[in-house]
Amino acid sequence: QVQLVESGGGLVQAGGSLRLSCAASGRTFRGYAMGWFRQAPEKEREFVAAISWDGSSRYYADSAKGRFTISRDNAKNMGYLQMNSLKPEDTAVYYCSLSRSAILTTTDYEYDYWGQGTQVTVSS
Repeated sequence: QVQLVESGGGLVQAGGSLRLSCAASGRTFRGYAMGWFRQAPEKEREFVAAISWDGSSRYYADSAKGRFTISRDNAKNMGYLQMNSLKPEDTAVYYCSLSRSAILTTTDYEYDYWGQGTQVTVSS
């Protein structure tokens, strides 16, 4: 089992930045691809970004490209999502997740472990 805890969410004005963190404990963090998803009120959970187990590959949703950066530090069992130029439509609960998949995937059912989420609210 792996436990994931997100932090770093909050209230920010449009155009601002936030850095989300994901702390992993339990089984080794290394070896899992990591993804970030988000869910806005009354909307489906959607993919934001993913990174391979070694950090060599990254993939972003169109909505995140050029504004968000996913990263990880396997030595610290930590994952990150740097979010810049935030927009009101980025308001959601953000979740980090881990997948055993050998390739980066955008589908939530291919992720095995999930955190409890952290709220991000962007005001206009």
